[in-house]
Amino acid sequence: MKMKKYFLYVAAFMLSLGGMMSACSDDDDLTKGNGNGAVEEINITKDNAANWYSYMINVANLLKEDATTLYDDWNTGYKGGASYASIFKSHNNSAYFGTANNCVRQIIEGCWDIANEVGDAKIGDPYDLYASGKTQDALYAVESWFSWHSREDYSNNIISIYSAICGTRNVKVSNDVMDLASSEIAANSIYNVVKANNNEGLADATREAIKKAYDAILAIPAPFRSHINSAEALAAQDACADLAILLNNKLLPEITQKQDIYNDAALNEVVNTYVDDVVLPTYKDLKDEVAVLLEKVSALQKNPTDTNFKAAAAQWIIARKPWETSEAFLFGPVADNGLDPNMDSWPLDADAIVNILNSGDFTKLQWNGEFITDENGDPVESIASAQNVRGFHTLEFLLFKDGNPRTAPAE
Repeated sequence: MKMKKYFLYVAAFMLSLGGMMSACSDDDDLTKGNGNGAVEEINITKDNAANWYSYMINVANLLKEDATTLYDDWNTGYKGGASYASIFKSHNNSAYFGTANNCVRQIIEGCWDIANEVGDAKIGDPYDLYASGKTQDALYAVESWFSWHSREDYSNNIISIYSAICGTRNVKVSNDVMDLASSEIAANSIYNVVKANNNEGLADATREAIKKAYDAILAIPAPFRSHINSAEALAAQDACADLAILLNNKLLPEITQKQDIYNDAALNEVVNTYVDDVVLPTYKDLKDEVAVLLEKVSALQKNPTDTNFKAAAAQWIIARKPWETSEAFLFGPVADNGLDPNMDSWPLDADAIVNILNSGDFTKLQWNGEFITDENGDPVESIASAQNVRGFHTLEFLLFKDGNPRTAPAE
C-alpha cells in the first residue's frame, strides 16, 4: 500500500496496556545495536490477552474476506458481470480496456508505480527523514518493521515486476541474488514481444534493471530499520529509480507509440499469459495462504502458547509473500474496491489500535457502503479510519516484537 500521508506514523505505542516500553534519543545511531531504538511498543499481558487474541482473529477474518473477494472478482465475476480476468483478456469494453495495447500499458504502468514506490517511499522516506535528523520518525516510517521483514517485502515487490514483464512466476534467486540465467521467460510475454520487434537491447536492459533493483534491496544489511542511512540503502533507492525511469521513459513509449506494431494480434496472448499465469495464481495463493493464517491465529487463540505464536507468525510471512508479489498489478478490483488499503495500510493509526485493544470494540475495523475517495484520491476519513487499524501490518504488530514472534503471557 502506498505510504499515504493521511496515515498517522506509529508514534503512539507509548500508551501502556500493562506492558513495557523502550525509547532512545534522536541522536541514536541506527546502524548500531539490534534495531530496537525508538520503538515505544506495548506488549501482550495476561490482563489484555483476551482482547489481543480477539483482535488478531478479527483482523485475520477480514484479511480472508478481502483476499477471497479479490480472487473471486478476478476469477468468477465482477460487479455482477463477467470476471475481471475475462474483461481484461477480451479488452472490448470501453469502460475498462479497449485494446490489448491498453492492457499492456496498464501492466507497465503498474510496474513503474511499484518500482517508484519502493525506491521513493518505502526506502526513500525513511532515508530522507533520517538524513534530516528525524531519526525516530525514520524508524516509524519503515514498513514491516515489527517483523523485520522489510527487505523481503520490498524485494518481492520487484519480483512482481519481473513476473509482469516476463509473464511468469518462476523467478530464481540464489543467495539473495536474482539468477537471470535460470529464471523463466514466457513465450508470450512483454519481454519477448519487444525482443521480437528488433529491440532485444531494451528487453534485456529491462530484465537487468529488475535484477539490479532486487539485488540492491537485499544487499541492505538486515534489518533495514537498523540501516536506514546506509550506503546500501541509498544504492537500492537509486537502483529502483533507474528501473522506474527505464519503465516509464523507454519501455512504455516503445509499446504505446508503436500501436501499429504492438496491436491485438501481437499482444493478445501476452495479456492472456499475464492473467492466467501471473495474476490469477498469485491471487489464488493469497486467498489460500490467508485462510491458513486464520487457522493458525485461531489455534493460537484457543491454545495460547509460544509454539502457536511461532506458527502464526511463520504463516504471516508465508501469506505476506503473494501479496507483495502482486503489487505490480494494483489495478482493477483491488484499487476500485479499496482492497489494497484494507489489507495493507501503512503507517498504522497507533492511537486507534491502542483504544481498540483497551475497549475490545472491533466494529472500528469495519466500513460499509461504496469505496469513496477524496479529491486527492485518498479514502475518505470514515473509510480510512477503519483501514488504518486492520490488515497485514496490524496483524504483524500483534504477532511480532523486535523481529521475533511474541511470547504468550504467563497466567
